[in-house]
Amino acid sequence: MGFFDTILFPFKWLVSWIMVLFHDGLTFLGMDAASGITWTLSIIGLVLVIRAALIPVFVKQIKAQRGMQALQPDMKKLQAKYKGKTDQLSRQAMGQEQMALYKEHGTNPFSACLPMLIQMPFFFSLFQVLSGVAKANSTSTGIGAMSHDQVAQFDQATIFGAPLSAAFLPQLQGGDLNVSVVVLSIIMILAMIASQFITQKQIMSKNMSEEAMAGPFMKQQKMMLYVLPLVFGIGGVNFPIGVLIYWTTTNIWTMGQQFFVIRRMPTPGSPAYKEYQKRREAKGLPLLGASKKATEAAVEVVPEPKAQRVQPQRKNRKKK
Repeated sequence: MGFFDTILFPFKWLVSWIMVLFHDGLTFLGMDAASGITWTLSIIGLVLVIRAALIPVFVKQIKAQRGMQALQPDMKKLQAKYKGKTDQLSRQAMGQEQMALYKEHGTNPFSACLPMLIQMPFFFSLFQVLSGVAKANSTSTGIGAMSHDQVAQFDQATIFGAPLSAAFLPQLQGGDLNVSVVVLSIIMILAMIASQFITQKQIMSKNMSEEAMAGPFMKQQKMMLYVLPLVFGIGGVNFPIGVLIYWTTTNIWTMGQQFFVIRRMPTPGSPAYKEYQKRREAKGLPLLGASKKATEAAVEVVPEPKAQRVQPQRKNRKKK
């Protein structure tokens, strides 16, 4: 067992255990244990469990993204301050001031990628589980929490005529071509790319303030808009159908989750925030931040009452 396999070993057990748990539950409800639909729903159940567990991390991601947007004006000033200075001391001082800005706003550049980084071990573990199904079936062994009988069931399970453990590229390279695998893989890859692109696009067009749109952080967003879908699209030709189902489902979850955040908790100063304020105004609700501004205005307008001056009283002098 290599170093990478050693790291993924507990994740493989957890992934396979969750799938088996859902599979057994669906079988108990009357579904066919060997059906591809049963195993597909088990994979979708795996996504729901992982993404539900990541909701607190997603909340931190939102705060980190808004912190990155809020510090853009200060970041532009910092870059202008050290523009043209390439000596070691200047670069070190700029790095220290950048870290101070991140600390002040409670964010860092890596927080926005945290949910994806946490998901990657589960993704690779699922890839190893599904890729090793055929081998485990031929050697009469199990995979993680999956028994040999369950491995055999999964190996034979199909959806729309495509085995869940089959992948696009090996089908093209092998002599036995399954058209269903090729067609379904292309559809799933396109769905995966489209959902990733739409999610990133709606963040850029609706949930970023004007300062963030003009800042250097926008360049990273534009790069991610095109690079991430391209990476998953190219890598998708090697993914088994089951893995494509997992990643497409998690992308759809992300897209819906992001839509909810943009509509109900938009970033201040963004187009979505202005639309949200208009909806509140149309419903007769107070605008966000209005009460605070009104309170500040009242404090400025109403002067503090002057204390009445106490007149000194004349003391009676003792007669000599």
